[in-house]
Amino acid sequence: MTPADLADAIVAAIGRAVADGDLDVTVPTTVTVERPKTPGHGDYASPVALQLAKAARRPPRAVAEVLAGRLVTERGIVGVDIAGPGFLNFTLAGDALGEIARTVVRAGEGYGQAAKPRDVRVNLEFVSANPTGPVTLASARWAAVGDALGRILTAAGYSVGTEYYVNDAGVQIERFGASVLAAAAGREIPAEGYHGAYVAEIAAAVLAARPELLDLPDDEARAVSSAEGLALMLTEIRSTLEGFGVHFDRWASEQALHTGGALTKAIDDLRAQGHVYDADGAVWLRTTDFGDDKDRPLVKSDGQPTYFCADAAYYRDKRGRGFEQLVYLLGADHHGYVARLKAISACFGDDPASNLDVIIGQLVTLSRGGAPVKMSKRAGTFLTLHDLVDAVGVDAARYSLVRSSLDSSLDLDLDLVTRQTSDNPVFYVQYAHARISSLLRNAEALGLPTAPETADVALLTHPREVDLLRGLGEFPRVIEAAAALRGPHRVARYLEELAGVYHRFYDGCRVLPQGDEEAGPLTGARLLLVAATRVVLSNGLGLLGVSAPERM
Repeated sequence: MTPADLADAIVAAIGRAVADGDLDVTVPTTVTVERPKTPGHGDYASPVALQLAKAARRPPRAVAEVLAGRLVTERGIVGVDIAGPGFLNFTLAGDALGEIARTVVRAGEGYGQAAKPRDVRVNLEFVSANPTGPVTLASARWAAVGDALGRILTAAGYSVGTEYYVNDAGVQIERFGASVLAAAAGREIPAEGYHGAYVAEIAAAVLAARPELLDLPDDEARAVSSAEGLALMLTEIRSTLEGFGVHFDRWASEQALHTGGALTKAIDDLRAQGHVYDADGAVWLRTTDFGDDKDRPLVKSDGQPTYFCADAAYYRDKRGRGFEQLVYLLGADHHGYVARLKAISACFGDDPASNLDVIIGQLVTLSRGGAPVKMSKRAGTFLTLHDLVDAVGVDAARYSLVRSSLDSSLDLDLDLVTRQTSDNPVFYVQYAHARISSLLRNAEALGLPTAPETADVALLTHPREVDLLRGLGEFPRVIEAAAALRGPHRVARYLEELAGVYHRFYDGCRVLPQGDEEAGPLTGARLLLVAATRVVLSNGLGLLGVSAPERM
């Protein structure tokens, strides 16, 4: 019996209590089931009685007593105790807990995923760096976290569309084109332009493709440099991210919003909602009505639309494509965007609390031997994703960028990340998977069964076995929490804990027979438990976009 099975049993018990007239509440679709914090308080616990007490107009312990009387008769449950103010603590039968291993192996790659789709479309935008240079180290963090979050949301049952917003309009593109043109002509790059060896590389490629560049009139030459340079830079960015295992469903162009009339349509819609006014020759959105510190201009007095206008049009575009929830992953330097985006959402008639989620992440730095790693030779002023991957590899880079909460700054110690020891988290988890794979290969060579149908899971009663079974049963709940709280790091920390539980199990419970020992029913049960652990480790690493090696 997995925690999900137990949750279903609790919901069914509530339904029966309501039908019998013993409770007067709305039957929830799901309830919380978790491992108790105190050892000895059973296998699982639920605060459902406390959550229903107010609606039931009864003390939590009274609600708990109603549910306990119905649940104690459920197959697989041998004890239901009421603790504290009304917590339900469950003790499962030995075979019921052991069934988790069988469930995991049977489900395989599907274990942990939502049983049915949620019918909620989520747009997840991340990275979205200006296409005027290589993918930076900061953007690498958003790439790893955003891609993992997309995988986790999908596993949790959401319909997810991932998106990169290309800022291919505005002053920064003009400056980039001027920088490329200057490098192509052998002139000094303007002070406000883009510097670094990569600009010279782009300029050389543009000149090779358009040898007439330097003979063109200045305005035309700058336009060609901007367009050609932008195309080359985007190709590099795409290639870099694809090599990092990050694929976007859509690359959205800011320029397309301008040329396609989306900005005008957004202003018209907002004006119809009564939130647009004209003042001082400009067009303004009354965002102060929705918590912003000041109203924001949509069109400047010179008739040019603002970046904020494009943001509003882009929000409208996403919602118009049928996405109910819009998730933005932004860097720390975008903290001021939160109130603005919420105001845009509200001005369009949406509820920002349900339609919008803006996640602000902190920066990442690299160190080696306690000293900061110097900036990239190619980029000139910043470190890039290429620098990180060259130093540690894709797996170590992705895992290390994901395992910490986004709201904390991250300093990656390159010496630790590349170390093949147990104090390196990614190695620790991957080694557990490789160690299990080796054990299962040896079992196969000995002709020992690992099929879930033949194992006697009731034999899995050793404390180390029980700990491992409980850990495996937690995986679906971890995915659910990581999706709801937008925290892929929860999956990484869970995998590290599970790897530790497995290593302790392996040290305390012999799996394969030694010497002249005969393999018995316990061998088959433990092999099933080991196989189940490999499934969960592999599935969890897959959610983070990290490989699960069979040999190390």
